[in-house]
Amino acid sequence: MFLFFVGLVIFFVGFIASKTEGPFSKLRTPLRLVGLFIIGIGILTSGVRQIDSGNVGVLRLFGQVQKDNVLYEGLHLVNPLLDVEEMSIQQLNYTMSKVHNEGQKDGDDAVPMISKDGLTVVLDITILYRLDPQHAPDVFQRFRFSYEDTYVRPTMRAHIRTSASYYSATELYSNKRGDFEEGITKLLVEDFKKNGFILDKVLIRNISLPPTVTESIERKIAAIQDAERQDYVLEKVKKEAEMKRQEAQGVADAQKILASGLSDKVLQYEQIKVQKELVNSPNAKIILMNGKTPVILDTKEK
Repeated sequence: MFLFFVGLVIFFVGFIASKTEGPFSKLRTPLRLVGLFIIGIGILTSGVRQIDSGNVGVLRLFGQVQKDNVLYEGLHLVNPLLDVEEMSIQQLNYTMSKVHNEGQKDGDDAVPMISKDGLTVVLDITILYRLDPQHAPDVFQRFRFSYEDTYVRPTMRAHIRTSASYYSATELYSNKRGDFEEGITKLLVEDFKKNGFILDKVLIRNISLPPTVTESIERKIAAIQDAERQDYVLEKVKKEAEMKRQEAQGVADAQKILASGLSDKVLQYEQIKVQKELVNSPNAKIILMNGKTPVILDTKEK
């Protein structure tokens, strides 16, 4: 609209020049033509709006939000009287942490909460979320650009404290941490959806307990791990003993089978085979038989 008003001023100056006498009056026609030209350019350009990538445009007519139309990235022809407010639909993060200058707020901004057993637990958390493009006009009308402070932050803290009340401090620190995160995610997804936002991820960064509780939990966890280690060692010893027993049983069974198969005829047959090999040996020259056990004399020259 800037060019429109500039052209209007120039046209008005040309009109004033036409009412005066002197050299300035000769410029009345060029000034009015230039003014009309600039007014035309201003009207044309004021009806073109460019929306940058990652943004959407919310339209306002004399301050009233137009909820039935959202402009997406690119060039658009719109009513020159409309104002366009760009809002980001890229993924954003909101962090509340006890580490200074790590989150959106300066100083310690961790979330203190009361567990089921009445202990104070402190939580560091980050959420990843984005604006739902279709609900951008509603969000702008309700929060304008301050939705982090007026909606996101208080909603996070409220649902975190609600979820924590279902778990003891020990459960939050150990085996129920995943369930706790899942509970927060479910509550925030539903709330964000109703208010024009999309929740992508909940990241629990740290859970801090009172020092005495932390020490007690760590001792308990260490005792459990030690018991599991002893169970593993005992089971390993049992398996090794069972393997040795089975090996011994196998040897005994093999000897039993061998002994049961060694009859007199089998032994006599094996004896004949050995004698035959000795006869054919180049080192065996004389074999003396006494009817029971052969006597072999090695007559090989020394």
